[in-house]
Amino acid sequence: MVDESERVTDLLLAWGQGDDEAGERLAAEVHRTLKLQAARALRAERADHTLQPTALVNEAWMRLVDQQRVQWQGRGQFYGIAAQMMRRILVDHARRRRAQRRGGDPGRVPLDEVEPWIDGRPEHLLALDAALDELSTIDRRRAQIVELRYFAGLEVQEIAALLGIGTATVNRQWRAARAFLRLRLAPTA
Repeated sequence: MVDESERVTDLLLAWGQGDDEAGERLAAEVHRTLKLQAARALRAERADHTLQPTALVNEAWMRLVDQQRVQWQGRGQFYGIAAQMMRRILVDHARRRRAQRRGGDPGRVPLDEVEPWIDGRPEHLLALDAALDELSTIDRRRAQIVELRYFAGLEVQEIAALLGIGTATVNRQWRAARAFLRLRLAPTA
């Protein structure tokens, strides 16, 4: 029997070659996993957040469908890009809320040792986004691990399998990325 990883990869490759039916089957196949990712990403948001997991999945899917330049290589790449899309959607949403309130400087955000790192306020999500962008310019893999851990809610073993690296490497990179973010988001004394 073909496992989920192989089915998703096969459907992605067929979809990338223009098979619209494969795209429809892919949507059905990945919907549950994307909804779990969205629910994990939204857990860190305020309780009264206006986006729901289904809406976040739908918006992310619409953006994924618009990805013309992506040469789909497999499940890991797909879920990684989906996590990035969800992050961007949440950041855009936070920017709109902040603009509506005409708030001031987001300042520094305290970073707990335990997830979630942010308390759902738009300014915290914006600060996290800026710090992740900075981390990405320094070390793309560490930023990707944060996106997969935080926004996609994947476990270390899942990330290791998706990225084709060992769990020890993921743990080491995760600790380094958290230290970097902690420095960038820590309140100034």
